[in-house]
Amino acid sequence: MSTLILGLPKGSLQEATFGMLKKAGWSISSGSRSYIPRIDDPEIQPRLIRAQEISRYVENGHLDAGITGHDWIVENGSDVVEVTELVYSKQGMNPVRWVLAVPNDSPIQSAKDLAGKRIATEAVGITRRYLEQNGVQAEVEFSWGATEVKAPELVDAIVEITETGSSLRANNLRIVEEILTSTTRFIANKQAWEDDFKRRKIEKMALMLQGVLAADRKVLVKLNVQAGDLDAVANLLPSMHAPTVNNLRTEGWYSVESVLDEKVVREIIPELKTAGAVDIIELSLNKVVP
Repeated sequence: MSTLILGLPKGSLQEATFGMLKKAGWSISSGSRSYIPRIDDPEIQPRLIRAQEISRYVENGHLDAGITGHDWIVENGSDVVEVTELVYSKQGMNPVRWVLAVPNDSPIQSAKDLAGKRIATEAVGITRRYLEQNGVQAEVEFSWGATEVKAPELVDAIVEITETGSSLRANNLRIVEEILTSTTRFIANKQAWEDDFKRRKIEKMALMLQGVLAADRKVLVKLNVQAGDLDAVANLLPSMHAPTVNNLRTEGWYSVESVLDEKVVREIIPELKTAGAVDIIELSLNKVVP
């Protein structure tokens, strides 16, 4: 049987990735130290690997495909096929940022002020390219972790990844500049992409994963309404195309359903009720595939 060797990110993205795959139709489980998780699809061989390394293993063919951040593709300079963008992160559905940060009382105000300074970061390549672009010579050292606590005693500045900035603020750091915005990507090895089976499998997975992300923060609203109130109710309903309207068995009554952004439901349901809608139901969605 042909199989696809798939790299999944171990660490901060693992839980969010497993949850997304679950909604897409793949159930994955793993022990705390397991490198090879279990999956309910005999055509996939998953491997748990640090996101920082996945693009390198995809490029050299040890993995056929993988899920990793755009930042690590850039950091590694990996030559891979970027199949699709998957906008999610460990805390939500937002991009992450690599930022230059310094202590609150530091005189550093821009990249130009880094000349001759020492910078700690896990993204050494990204940081060095950033300095080169700004014509600045500074010492960049690799940080094995806890980067936020190294300034100002050990280094003058750090380049660190953040979603909300809360960890930086907690360590009395302020953001000077944003260096790179990154989202998660589904990537493939170039030779695997030319293999018919592997490409079809990757494309199917990409479609389902995009469906999960498209469904995020959307709900299905269903309701019943009498014929005389149908137009008023339908006009209140934003939807992907147009609300679905079906005749009910009871003459003069209709069933209406529409996919809505979850944030508008709290405002629109009272209006629907006032316009004549009854039996209003809100349902969560796993996937929306256009």
